[in-house]
Amino acid sequence: MEDKDYLYMELIPGVKEALQNNDTAAAAAKIEENLKQQNNIPLNIAITGESGSGKSTFVNAFRGLCDDEEGAAPTGVVETTSEVTPYPHPNYPNVKLWDLPGIGTTEFPAKKYLKLVGFEKFDFFIIISATRFTENDVKLAQEIQKMKKKFYFVRSKIDNDINAERRKRDFNEEKSLKVIRDDCVQRLGGLGIGSPQVFLVSSFELHLYDFSLLHETLDGDLPSNKRDTLLFVMPNINPEIIRKKKKTFKRRLYWLATLSAAGAAVPLPGLSVAVDLALLVVAVTHYVHAFGLDIPSLKKLSDRTGVPYADLCAVIISQLAAAEITTELLLKVLTQVEHTATLIAAEEASRFIPIVGIPVAMGLSFITTYKVLNVILSELAEDAEKVFEKALGQ
Repeated sequence: MEDKDYLYMELIPGVKEALQNNDTAAAAAKIEENLKQQNNIPLNIAITGESGSGKSTFVNAFRGLCDDEEGAAPTGVVETTSEVTPYPHPNYPNVKLWDLPGIGTTEFPAKKYLKLVGFEKFDFFIIISATRFTENDVKLAQEIQKMKKKFYFVRSKIDNDINAERRKRDFNEEKSLKVIRDDCVQRLGGLGIGSPQVFLVSSFELHLYDFSLLHETLDGDLPSNKRDTLLFVMPNINPEIIRKKKKTFKRRLYWLATLSAAGAAVPLPGLSVAVDLALLVVAVTHYVHAFGLDIPSLKKLSDRTGVPYADLCAVIISQLAAAEITTELLLKVLTQVEHTATLIAAEEASRFIPIVGIPVAMGLSFITTYKVLNVILSELAEDAEKVFEKALGQ
């Protein structure tokens, strides 16, 4: 076990002390409570800007939906958002993107905008423009700043601009992007925003342009307890995002293995395996959703990219991807991981040895759960990278 695993244990109040006192049950209870809290941390993202800026399309893209899918925010050439509307993430309902009405409309005048939309509930604001940022956008940013909230300028529909520029004989994408970015920065500066940072984004091609930079910026600005929440709902826009998800999940393996060990402390036949399987179903389901390897996510990816669903599934190795995660399926996978069947049998047998049996069983349960989850996590992360490459035709 790596030293850093123990370091993460110290981040949960009371766990270290409980383990030092050999009170594994108390430690497990605190870990379980912490994991539940971690998986349900609310994140509320406000998407705002003037009418027709592409707010709704951005909301849909961030949630992995096409504009015409069930549950998508309605889009159109005219203002389609008339009230503050929350759109939960399909796999993580604790994360909501709020599609706000366009600023400066009759119902939502700039001066009263923040109060009318209920600014206090949002973690940060993304101010979107499809052309040039306006005086209303700047007024909104300044008011957000007064309320001590974070805001980010996103120049949307950048793919349209680049496609138009391609018609020029001397087209250079990097140069064109710089011209657009500099124009936005200069305009915002002229309207009173000091050193503005502008992110160029295409909601139809999140893997291109500045969406990765936007995520990095948000990650650096968010409180530590909300960074993982944001990471898990991020679309797999590049292999680095997938690796970050894997690294974050791996940090939690020690916690999950400790919960497994607690189940082995009770001398009832089959209880430890039952606890482990229930634990694994929750953990693996989380992995599959975060990596975008559940069936709905893969079908949505197929729709967005035009790559047949069957072709995406063809590059997947893990039996747990594109499948319903059940205890039966996990038990089948468990027995296929090297030495796991032997470890489970040894654990069950050792639990009934007088005096030393329970500690031995707990140790074996810890090792088994850690090993199995580590193997499953690595396979799913590898599959996610393969799917990403296949979807982009790389």
